[in-house]
Amino acid sequence: MQDRPEQIVLVIDFGAQYSQLIARRVRECGVYCELVPFDTPLDEIRAMKPAGLIFSGGPPSVYEDGAPTVDPAIYDGGSVPILGICYGMQLMARQLGGEVQPSSEREWGKTPISLEARSPLTQGLATELEGWMSHGDRVESAPEGFEVLACSPNSPVAAMGSDERRIYAVQFHPEVTHTPWGTTVLRNFLFRICDCEPTWTMGSFLEQEVGNIRKRVGDAHVICGLSGGVDSAVAAALVHRAIGDQLTCIFVNHGLLRKDEPEMVRRTFADHFHAPLVYADVQDRFLELLAGVDDPETKRRIIGNEFVRTFEREARKLGEINYLVQGTLYPDVIESGAGKAQTIKTHHNVGGLPDDMQFELIEPLRWLFKDEVRKLGVELGLPEEMIWRHPFPGPGLAVRILGEITRERLDLLREADAIFMDELVKAGLYREMAQAFAVLPNIRSVGVMGDRRTYAHVVIIRAVTTEDFMTADWARLPYEVLERISNRIVNEVQGVNRVAYDITSKPPGTIEWE
Repeated sequence: MQDRPEQIVLVIDFGAQYSQLIARRVRECGVYCELVPFDTPLDEIRAMKPAGLIFSGGPPSVYEDGAPTVDPAIYDGGSVPILGICYGMQLMARQLGGEVQPSSEREWGKTPISLEARSPLTQGLATELEGWMSHGDRVESAPEGFEVLACSPNSPVAAMGSDERRIYAVQFHPEVTHTPWGTTVLRNFLFRICDCEPTWTMGSFLEQEVGNIRKRVGDAHVICGLSGGVDSAVAAALVHRAIGDQLTCIFVNHGLLRKDEPEMVRRTFADHFHAPLVYADVQDRFLELLAGVDDPETKRRIIGNEFVRTFEREARKLGEINYLVQGTLYPDVIESGAGKAQTIKTHHNVGGLPDDMQFELIEPLRWLFKDEVRKLGVELGLPEEMIWRHPFPGPGLAVRILGEITRERLDLLREADAIFMDELVKAGLYREMAQAFAVLPNIRSVGVMGDRRTYAHVVIIRAVTTEDFMTADWARLPYEVLERISNRIVNEVQGVNRVAYDITSKPPGTIEWE
């Protein structure tokens, strides 16, 4: 989004696990929010004219060498309200003259919290509460001019504030669901202290982004990489709303798709889109480039590079094309190590793109979370089966096959995955899962079939529930459903003699295996 809304709240990110969750909670309140690194120059922050600032938590101690900090001038003037959370509170207290010390007893998890005083931040809260804590240091005494608003058994200052300066801080985490009244705290900060209005909706985003795209593109022609997933479909629909027949969609069949997916994508596109579609069948090319490659990061870079080369070849047939639309989402950017974040895995559409790419990227969904993309799809009138389809990675089955990619292994995984999806649909569980898929690891196991020894492939199935795909929990599928899935895969997919279920949450795992 090139032109931000006039009203924006910034999360100053100190590397917390929950930083992105803070931004999501603020957006859920109807206020647009972005994350910026803690070392963003103060002039740049002020130039964005934020209605409020939220300091995130973070893993360090404020006393560590090299601990992240901010320009103390950020507190001057009182024109921009500030809310500190966890590490953000401790940093604020130390910079403003309070006392922060390591605690002899840490507070992890659900903790009783008692209100000591009323303020705009604590309006509507009960006197005795239970909230989520995750800290080792604690604020021993608040800075001069600050009132202690709450305490806990191990935090004499669990919340503090200065109504005059409009600066507040809390030791607990209001952004997590384990603090059920946390949304009230955030809403108090946004609407009572920052004077925000709940104007951020997918309808308002759509209207603004359509204008941004028209202004940027003018009368130029644009191509969009269409995968059949919800992200690229929503991106295509949004850009088509903005520029109409100036858009041509390109569907690349790289040979790494799910069973019957090429036919499904082309049929769905014909039914619901009114833009030209180019079908590029380049299966042989991708499999040739991936032959013998087993490193997941190398796979992603090869696929990202060849995707762009395919778009470039197809674009030359269409004339002069300067813009490429992608369905990149905010979690893709975070996990690919943008800004100060550590690279978890390189997404093919972020870190896997070639440096000499001939296109300018249009990424209208780049700062949206998955749930927001689905809401935008509803605004655009996309069909329900498209909006609620499970996400599918751009590199496709290449990152669900551990080790080398071969046609035999691809065909085997397609069949197993199709059975898994079919049983979830029959059980009425598909919509309850945020994402579900089969994985083919690079191992075999001993089995017995028809009184004979087998030494065959193992298939791992995975299903998760999540709101934002930044964290996820494994789905508690009924045993009888797991039994049917296992029986069908072993009996119907030749070369498989064992099925396992992945019960790892994110973190410590990621949703995809590679």
